[in-house]
Amino acid sequence: MIPFPQISPEIFTINLFGIELALRWYALAYLVGLLIGWRIMVMLMRRPALWGDAAPMRPEQVEELLTWVILGVVVGGRLGFVLFYEPGYYLANPSQIPVIWRGGMSFHGGFLGVVLASWWFCRRNGIPALRLADALAVATPIGLGLGRAANFINAELWGRPTDAPWGVIFPGVAAQNCPGVEGLCARHPSQLYEAGLEGVVLALALFALVRLGGLRRPGQALGLFLIGYGLARFVVEFFRQADAQFITPDNPLGHVLGGPVWGVTMGQLLSLPMVVVGLAFVIRARMRAPVPAAP
Repeated sequence: MIPFPQISPEIFTINLFGIELALRWYALAYLVGLLIGWRIMVMLMRRPALWGDAAPMRPEQVEELLTWVILGVVVGGRLGFVLFYEPGYYLANPSQIPVIWRGGMSFHGGFLGVVLASWWFCRRNGIPALRLADALAVATPIGLGLGRAANFINAELWGRPTDAPWGVIFPGVAAQNCPGVEGLCARHPSQLYEAGLEGVVLALALFALVRLGGLRRPGQALGLFLIGYGLARFVVEFFRQADAQFITPDNPLGHVLGGPVWGVTMGQLLSLPMVVVGLAFVIRARMRAPVPAAP
Protein backbone atom coordinates (compact mmCIF):
# COMPACT_ATOMS: atom_id res chain seq x y z
CA MET A 1 0.00 0.00 0.00
CA ILE A 2 1.11 3.55 -0.73
CA PRO A 3 0.39 6.31 1.82
CA PHE A 4 -1.44 9.28 0.34
CA PRO A 5 1.03 12.14 -0.29
CA GLN A 6 0.59 15.11 2.00
CA ILE A 7 -0.43 17.67 -0.62
CA SER A 8 -2.85 20.38 0.40
CA PRO A 9 -5.78 20.94 -1.99
CA GLU A 10 -5.03 24.66 -1.61
CA ILE A 11 -1.91 26.07 -3.24
CA PHE A 12 -2.04 29.23 -1.14
CA THR A 13 -4.55 31.29 0.81
CA ILE A 14 -4.64 35.05 1.22
CA ASN A 15 -6.70 37.13 3.62
CA LEU A 16 -8.24 40.13 1.90
CA PHE A 17 -10.26 42.50 4.08
CA GLY A 18 -11.18 39.68 6.42
CA ILE A 19 -12.13 37.29 3.62
CA GLU A 20 -9.96 34.25 2.96
CA LEU A 21 -9.36 33.60 -0.75
CA ALA A 22 -7.72 30.33 -1.74
CA LEU A 23 -6.28 29.10 -5.01
CA ARG A 24 -6.99 25.38 -5.26
CA TRP A 25 -5.25 22.83 -7.46
CA TYR A 26 -8.60 21.95 -9.05
CA ALA A 27 -9.26 25.54 -10.11
CA LEU A 28 -5.69 25.86 -11.39
CA ALA A 29 -6.13 22.67 -13.44
CA TYR A 30 -9.22 24.19 -15.10
CA LEU A 31 -7.40 27.44 -15.84
CA VAL A 32 -4.21 25.84 -17.17
CA GLY A 33 -6.18 23.30 -19.19
CA LEU A 34 -8.24 26.04 -20.84
CA LEU A 35 -5.15 28.14 -21.58
CA ILE A 36 -3.28 25.19 -23.11
CA GLY A 37 -6.35 24.30 -25.15
CA TRP A 38 -6.56 27.90 -26.34
CA ARG A 39 -2.94 27.89 -27.49
CA ILE A 40 -3.37 24.55 -29.27
CA MET A 41 -6.41 25.96 -31.07
CA VAL A 42 -4.49 29.06 -32.13
CA MET A 43 -1.62 26.90 -33.42
CA LEU A 44 -4.03 24.77 -35.46
CA MET A 45 -5.69 27.85 -36.98
CA ARG A 46 -2.30 29.26 -37.98
CA ARG A 47 -1.50 26.16 -40.04
CA PRO A 48 -4.06 25.97 -42.85
CA ALA A 49 -2.12 23.15 -44.54
CA LEU A 50 -3.28 20.83 -41.75
CA TRP A 51 -6.86 21.34 -42.93
CA GLY A 52 -6.17 20.87 -46.62
CA ASP A 53 -7.67 24.09 -47.95
CA ALA A 54 -8.04 26.60 -45.10
CA ALA A 55 -8.46 26.70 -41.34
CA PRO A 56 -12.10 26.95 -40.21
CA MET A 57 -11.60 30.23 -38.35
CA ARG A 58 -9.12 33.04 -37.83
CA PRO A 59 -6.62 32.66 -34.94
CA GLU A 60 -7.93 35.81 -33.27
CA GLN A 61 -11.43 34.32 -33.07
CA VAL A 62 -10.21 31.60 -30.71
CA GLU A 63 -10.11 34.04 -27.79
CA GLU A 64 -13.78 34.89 -28.27
CA LEU A 65 -14.61 31.19 -28.54
CA LEU A 66 -12.80 30.57 -25.24
CA THR A 67 -15.39 32.68 -23.40
CA TRP A 68 -18.20 30.51 -24.76
CA VAL A 69 -16.32 27.31 -23.98
CA ILE A 70 -15.81 28.36 -20.34
CA LEU A 71 -19.51 29.14 -20.06
CA GLY A 72 -20.39 25.76 -21.55
CA VAL A 73 -18.01 23.88 -19.23
CA VAL A 74 -19.24 25.55 -16.04
CA VAL A 75 -22.99 25.65 -16.74
CA GLY A 76 -23.12 22.30 -18.52
CA GLY A 77 -20.87 20.56 -16.00
CA ARG A 78 -22.96 21.75 -13.07
CA LEU A 79 -26.35 21.02 -14.62
CA GLY A 80 -25.09 17.63 -15.76
CA PHE A 81 -24.13 16.74 -12.19
CA VAL A 82 -27.49 17.95 -10.92
CA LEU A 83 -29.51 15.98 -13.50
CA PHE A 84 -27.40 12.82 -13.81
CA TYR A 85 -26.20 12.23 -10.26
CA GLU A 86 -28.28 13.97 -7.59
CA PRO A 87 -31.58 15.21 -9.09
CA GLY A 88 -33.56 14.39 -5.94
CA TYR A 89 -31.36 16.47 -3.66
CA TYR A 90 -31.24 19.52 -5.92
CA LEU A 91 -34.97 19.33 -6.66
CA ALA A 92 -35.51 19.66 -2.93
CA ASN A 93 -32.74 22.28 -2.56
CA PRO A 94 -32.69 24.36 -5.79
CA SER A 95 -30.77 27.17 -4.10
CA GLN A 96 -27.75 24.83 -3.94
CA ILE A 97 -27.52 24.40 -7.73
CA PRO A 98 -25.28 27.49 -8.29
CA VAL A 99 -23.00 26.62 -5.33
CA ILE A 100 -20.30 25.11 -7.55
CA TRP A 101 -17.45 25.92 -5.15
CA ARG A 102 -18.63 23.07 -2.92
CA GLY A 103 -18.00 20.55 -5.69
CA GLY A 104 -20.16 18.62 -8.09
CA MET A 105 -19.31 18.78 -11.81
CA SER A 106 -20.02 16.25 -14.55
CA PHE A 107 -17.75 15.74 -17.55
CA HIS A 108 -20.63 14.54 -19.70
CA GLY A 109 -22.67 17.62 -18.78
CA GLY A 110 -19.70 19.90 -19.44
CA PHE A 111 -19.17 18.20 -22.79
CA LEU A 112 -22.78 18.84 -23.82
CA GLY A 113 -22.44 22.42 -22.61
CA VAL A 114 -19.38 22.96 -24.82
CA VAL A 115 -21.19 21.38 -27.79
CA LEU A 116 -24.12 23.78 -27.45
CA ALA A 117 -21.94 26.84 -26.81
CA SER A 118 -19.66 26.03 -29.77
CA TRP A 119 -22.63 25.38 -32.06
CA TRP A 120 -24.05 28.80 -31.16
CA PHE A 121 -20.66 30.41 -31.79
CA CYS A 122 -20.44 28.74 -35.20
CA ARG A 123 -23.93 29.90 -36.14
CA ARG A 124 -23.11 33.48 -35.20
CA ASN A 125 -19.82 33.56 -37.10
CA GLY A 126 -20.47 31.33 -40.10
CA ILE A 127 -17.88 28.74 -39.03
CA PRO A 128 -18.18 25.07 -40.15
CA ALA A 129 -19.20 23.37 -36.91
CA LEU A 130 -17.73 19.94 -37.65
CA ARG A 131 -14.27 21.31 -38.40
CA LEU A 132 -14.31 23.44 -35.27
CA ALA A 133 -15.35 20.34 -33.30
CA ASP A 134 -12.26 18.56 -34.62
CA ALA A 135 -10.04 21.37 -33.33
CA LEU A 136 -11.74 21.34 -29.93
CA ALA A 137 -11.27 17.56 -29.73
CA VAL A 138 -7.51 17.91 -30.27
CA ALA A 139 -7.27 20.69 -27.67
CA THR A 140 -9.25 19.00 -24.88
CA PRO A 141 -7.37 15.91 -23.54
CA ILE A 142 -4.54 17.78 -21.79
CA GLY A 143 -7.08 19.70 -19.73
CA LEU A 144 -8.87 16.46 -18.88
CA GLY A 145 -5.62 14.92 -17.66
CA LEU A 146 -4.85 17.93 -15.47
CA GLY A 147 -8.35 17.84 -14.00
CA ARG A 148 -8.02 14.17 -13.07
CA ALA A 149 -4.62 14.82 -11.47
CA ALA A 150 -6.28 17.55 -9.41
CA ASN A 151 -8.98 15.05 -8.36
CA PHE A 152 -6.17 12.87 -6.99
CA ILE A 153 -4.64 15.79 -5.07
CA ASN A 154 -8.09 16.56 -3.64
CA ALA A 155 -8.40 12.89 -2.54
CA GLU A 156 -11.77 12.62 -4.28
CA LEU A 157 -13.31 10.25 -6.84
CA TRP A 158 -11.05 7.48 -5.60
CA GLY A 159 -11.28 3.87 -6.71
CA ARG A 160 -12.60 0.67 -5.26
CA PRO A 161 -10.71 -1.19 -2.53
CA THR A 162 -7.72 -3.19 -3.77
CA ASP A 163 -4.81 -5.27 -2.49
CA ALA A 164 -2.64 -4.27 -5.47
CA PRO A 165 0.80 -2.96 -4.41
CA TRP A 166 0.01 0.44 -5.94
CA GLY A 167 -3.20 0.84 -3.92
CA VAL A 168 -3.33 4.22 -2.19
CA ILE A 169 -4.49 4.85 1.38
CA PHE A 170 -6.75 7.85 0.80
CA PRO A 171 -7.56 9.96 3.87
CA GLY A 172 -11.02 10.54 5.29
CA VAL A 173 -13.73 8.46 6.92
CA ALA A 174 -15.54 7.79 3.63
CA ALA A 175 -12.40 6.53 1.87
CA GLN A 176 -11.59 4.26 4.81
CA ASN A 177 -15.09 2.81 4.95
CA CYS A 178 -14.35 -0.52 3.31
CA PRO A 179 -16.64 -3.33 4.49
CA GLY A 180 -14.73 -6.52 5.16
CA VAL A 181 -11.31 -4.82 5.23
CA GLU A 182 -9.44 -4.83 8.53
CA GLY A 183 -7.04 -1.99 9.26
CA LEU A 184 -6.14 0.59 6.64
CA CYS A 185 -7.99 0.39 3.34
CA ALA A 186 -6.10 0.90 0.08
CA ARG A 187 -7.97 1.94 -3.06
CA HIS A 188 -7.24 2.11 -6.77
CA PRO A 189 -5.88 5.57 -7.70
CA SER A 190 -8.53 5.67 -10.44
CA GLN A 191 -8.03 9.42 -10.89
CA LEU A 192 -4.52 8.71 -12.16
CA TYR A 193 -5.77 5.91 -14.41
CA GLU A 194 -8.12 8.45 -15.99
CA ALA A 195 -5.41 11.10 -16.21
CA GLY A 196 -3.24 8.67 -18.13
CA LEU A 197 -5.92 7.36 -20.49
CA GLU A 198 -8.13 10.44 -21.01
CA GLY A 199 -5.21 12.84 -20.88
CA VAL A 200 -1.87 11.44 -22.05
CA VAL A 201 -2.92 8.52 -24.27
CA LEU A 202 -5.84 10.31 -25.93
CA ALA A 203 -3.78 13.47 -26.50
CA LEU A 204 -0.98 11.49 -28.16
CA ALA A 205 -3.48 9.63 -30.37
CA LEU A 206 -5.08 12.87 -31.54
CA PHE A 207 -1.74 14.62 -32.12
CA ALA A 208 -0.65 11.62 -34.23
CA LEU A 209 -3.89 11.83 -36.20
CA VAL A 210 -3.24 15.52 -36.93
CA ARG A 211 0.30 14.75 -38.14
CA LEU A 212 -1.11 12.07 -40.45
CA GLY A 213 -3.51 14.55 -42.06
CA GLY A 214 -6.55 13.61 -40.00
CA LEU A 215 -7.97 17.14 -40.00
CA ARG A 216 -8.49 16.87 -43.75
CA ARG A 217 -11.36 14.48 -43.04
CA PRO A 218 -13.99 16.54 -41.15
CA GLY A 219 -15.34 14.72 -38.10
CA GLN A 220 -12.51 12.20 -37.82
CA ALA A 221 -10.73 13.85 -34.87
CA LEU A 222 -14.05 14.40 -33.10
CA GLY A 223 -14.93 10.75 -33.60
CA LEU A 224 -11.59 9.55 -32.25
CA PHE A 225 -11.99 11.77 -29.19
CA LEU A 226 -15.47 10.42 -28.46
CA ILE A 227 -14.34 6.82 -28.88
CA GLY A 228 -11.17 7.33 -26.84
CA TYR A 229 -12.84 9.11 -23.94
CA GLY A 230 -15.83 6.78 -23.91
CA LEU A 231 -13.68 3.63 -23.83
CA ALA A 232 -11.26 5.07 -21.27
CA ARG A 233 -14.07 6.10 -18.91
CA PHE A 234 -15.91 2.79 -19.40
CA VAL A 235 -12.80 0.77 -18.49
CA VAL A 236 -11.80 2.92 -15.50
CA GLU A 237 -15.32 2.65 -14.07
CA PHE A 238 -14.50 -0.99 -13.23
CA PHE A 239 -11.90 0.35 -10.78
CA ARG A 240 -13.58 3.59 -9.69
CA GLN A 241 -15.86 3.81 -6.67
CA ALA A 242 -19.40 4.62 -7.74
CA ASP A 243 -21.09 7.74 -6.38
CA ALA A 244 -22.48 7.23 -2.89
CA GLN A 245 -26.10 7.84 -3.90
CA PHE A 246 -26.03 4.75 -6.14
CA ILE A 247 -24.52 2.39 -3.55
CA THR A 248 -26.79 0.33 -1.32
CA PRO A 249 -26.24 -2.82 0.76
CA ASP A 250 -27.85 -4.81 -2.07
CA ASN A 251 -25.95 -2.91 -4.79
CA PRO A 252 -22.41 -2.39 -3.44
CA LEU A 253 -20.92 -1.58 -6.87
CA GLY A 254 -23.41 1.19 -7.56
CA HIS A 255 -24.81 -0.18 -10.81
CA VAL A 256 -27.67 1.82 -12.33
CA LEU A 257 -28.58 -0.94 -14.79
CA GLY A 258 -28.26 -4.68 -14.31
CA GLY A 259 -27.76 -6.56 -11.08
CA PRO A 260 -25.51 -6.08 -8.06
CA VAL A 261 -22.69 -8.17 -9.62
CA TRP A 262 -23.05 -7.57 -13.37
CA GLY A 263 -24.23 -4.21 -14.60
CA VAL A 264 -23.13 -0.72 -15.61
CA THR A 265 -22.48 2.38 -13.55
CA MET A 266 -23.78 5.83 -14.38
CA GLY A 267 -20.38 6.77 -15.85
CA GLN A 268 -20.48 3.73 -18.14
CA LEU A 269 -24.07 4.37 -19.14
CA LEU A 270 -23.22 7.93 -20.18
CA SER A 271 -20.04 6.88 -21.99
CA LEU A 272 -21.43 4.13 -24.20
CA PRO A 273 -23.37 6.55 -26.45
CA MET A 274 -20.15 8.54 -26.92
CA VAL A 275 -18.42 5.46 -28.34
CA VAL A 276 -21.31 4.71 -30.71
CA VAL A 277 -21.55 8.31 -31.94
CA GLY A 278 -17.76 8.49 -32.27
CA LEU A 279 -17.69 5.38 -34.45
CA ALA A 280 -20.37 6.91 -36.66
CA PHE A 281 -18.29 10.08 -37.11
CA VAL A 282 -15.13 8.14 -37.94
CA ILE A 283 -16.90 5.85 -40.43
CA ARG A 284 -18.58 8.82 -42.09
CA ALA A 285 -15.27 10.71 -42.32
CA ARG A 286 -13.42 7.71 -43.77
CA MET A 287 -16.10 7.14 -46.40
CA ARG A 288 -15.57 10.61 -47.82
CA ALA A 289 -12.57 11.85 -49.77
CA PRO A 290 -10.18 14.08 -47.79
CA VAL A 291 -10.27 17.81 -48.39
CA PRO A 292 -7.77 18.49 -51.17
CA ALA A 293 -4.71 20.55 -50.37
CA ALA A 294 -4.77 24.17 -51.48
CA PRO A 295 -2.82 24.77 -54.70
